Amino acid sequence: MFKLVPSLSAAVLSASLLVATVSDALAHHGWRWTTGGNIELTGVVTKAELGNPHGVLTMNVEGETWMVEVGQPWRNERAGLIDADMAPGAELTIIGEPSADVNQRLMKAERIVIDGKTYDLYPGRD
Repeated sequence: MFKLVPSLSAAVLSASLLVATVSDALAHHGWRWTTGGNIELTGVVTKAELGNPHGVLTMNVEGETWMVEVGQPWRNERAGLIDADMAPGAELTIIGEPSADVNQRLMKAERIVIDGKTYDLYPGRD
C-alpha cells in the first residue's frame, strides 16, 4: 500500500503536466491567444515558413518585426494563395487578430490583400 502512494502521486503529477502542455498548445493553435478584434498591417515579407500546422510570415511593418500566422497549406490554396504570393520581398496587407499580449508583435491572418486582391482565409469569419 505504501509503495503505491508514491507511484500514484507520480502518475497524477505526470498527467497534470501533460494536460497543461496540451492545453497551451491547443490554446495557441486556436484563437484564444488573440484579442478577438481585427487590425490591419501593411509590410514586406522578410521570411516565409509555409507548411503544417500553419505558415508563419516574418514581416517588416514600419521598421517593426511582426510574425503573422497564415493558414494551413490547404486553407491558403482554397483562398487562392500560392507560396510565391507570400515570398520574401512581397508587400502584403494583413487583416487579422493580434496577440492579446501587447508586448508581442504577433497576429493571426484572416485576410491577405496583395495588389488590391483580397484572399479570405476564413470565409464568413468577421
